[in-house]
Amino acid sequence: MRTSERLAQIKPSATLAVNAKAQELRAQGREIISLAVGQPDFGTPQHVCDAAKAAMDDGFTRYTPVPGIPELRDAVANYYTKFYGAKTCGDNTIISNGGKQVLYNLLMALVNPGEEILIPAPYWVSYPAMVQFTEGVSVFVPTTAEEDYLVTLEGLEAVRTDKTRVLILNSPSNPTGCCYTQAQLEAIAQWAREHDIFIISDEVYDRLVYAPAEPASLAKVWEAHPETIAIVGALSKSFCMTGWRVGYALAHEELVKAMSKIQGQSTSNINSITQKAALAALNGSWDIVDEMKKSFVRRRDLAYEIITGWGAECPKPDGAFYLFPVLDKFYTEDAPDSAAMCTKILEEVGVALVPGSAFGDDKCIRFSYAVDDETLKDALSKVGSVLLGK
Repeated sequence: MRTSERLAQIKPSATLAVNAKAQELRAQGREIISLAVGQPDFGTPQHVCDAAKAAMDDGFTRYTPVPGIPELRDAVANYYTKFYGAKTCGDNTIISNGGKQVLYNLLMALVNPGEEILIPAPYWVSYPAMVQFTEGVSVFVPTTAEEDYLVTLEGLEAVRTDKTRVLILNSPSNPTGCCYTQAQLEAIAQWAREHDIFIISDEVYDRLVYAPAEPASLAKVWEAHPETIAIVGALSKSFCMTGWRVGYALAHEELVKAMSKIQGQSTSNINSITQKAALAALNGSWDIVDEMKKSFVRRRDLAYEIITGWGAECPKPDGAFYLFPVLDKFYTEDAPDSAAMCTKILEEVGVALVPGSAFGDDKCIRFSYAVDDETLKDALSKVGSVLLGK
């Protein structure tokens, strides 16, 4: 069957591909531990589930406005006021099918063919593929483990051209877990304004930041310069709602209208029941976030101690639930790169990981610590036995 040339250029999601391979081995009777998928191991809070059930019982099962029901859009706006002091309103928000659709809508609304999008590397796996759909050009901005994988103004300036249109920032980062400070974000935003570069700030993990670090956002900068920034958020991580598919953006009203036009011709509104659940999440208790943070800090420290104990270089992250160690010194003739090493680990000891090549850095492998402590220790022990040849 003939498919489009565009499709031939797009690679499947590496994280989903690894998970599919792990499921296949489980179906064969293998015991598999997955440290590959980026989702919390906590359940969706009961009050959120109850709101979804009530929506169904009340017959809230029909089309809604494309950008979301007004009360949910207002709740998203209030979120940025509550946590970051930004004055905004529901007209500056849109509700989409997860953060992924928000990002896709933004890029489709902003980028013309041939324009360049700056993407600090390592990067989330879907950024380059989304840029390809727009016929834009991904320009990767290298970072190093020594600098906590954070981009510098010098690094940005080195790759800027007169075709640069958009900069994608991600903090806390997937895959590294590293975070920009508020001062760093504001300095980057000022540089971008000086060069007429629009910033897409992917802040999906913004509630999962660990002391002494503090959550940082471009929301207040957006308030002052709404035509230069769009902020992406979601409830997938903070409220354990990965399968519910609810994300949102804070953007200029005209950009929201443009995104709504794209969404209206692709998916229309997101699930009506999910919207009521999301409203309960945003307006209700945030206790689950505090509970998860305590667990994630403990697991991060546990995993970090074990991984650095192998002699691996690895920044200690301040957010999300990933570690991204440099492991290329353990590569061998039969496992000469991150993909081959991940395959070897999966086949030999049954632990699923994601190769760093999927994130733009083949020297590294991504570890998710969104599993219970004992499972995490068991998995890392098995990985260490492969890497260290024990």
